Amino acid sequence: MTSPTSMTAALPTEHRDHLMRLAREVSFDAGTRLFEEGRHADRFWIIRTGTVALDLHVPGRRPAVIESIGRGELVGWSWHFPPFTWHLGAEAMSPVRAWEFDAEAVRAMCSENPEFGRAIAVWVGRVVAHRLHASRVRLLDLYAPYGSGGLT
Repeated sequence: MTSPTSMTAALPTEHRDHLMRLAREVSFDAGTRLFEEGRHADRFWIIRTGTVALDLHVPGRRPAVIESIGRGELVGWSWHFPPFTWHLGAEAMSPVRAWEFDAEAVRAMCSENPEFGRAIAVWVGRVVAHRLHASRVRLLDLYAPYGSGGLT
């Protein structure tokens, strides 16, 4: 089943093809940190194989894993919004193969082609909304007296 936030579900074929012109194949070993919360966001990835855990810094505790994402999913959205600083951290939970994109090059393509730019913005916006909801539910599960209570 394809996630509604995956590249395949979110972008029409012509926009996927346009974006993929900038793709570079990369791989990460299990345990590799892709990025740290608060650092500069200058790239993003789309997972081909494997799983990446997104986590949130919690003072005095280990980072809280917010969500695990896999095939076809966007890793990183902070590259799209100034000041281009990561809002979460990310770690490969298994060996990961992914397509990597230079954020500045993609933002330039978005500026040059407004239709493409709008499609990317809508996709990234959906991912942000999904991750915000996942973060809220996960933090309630971890720290609220009775968990999330099945919020929808």
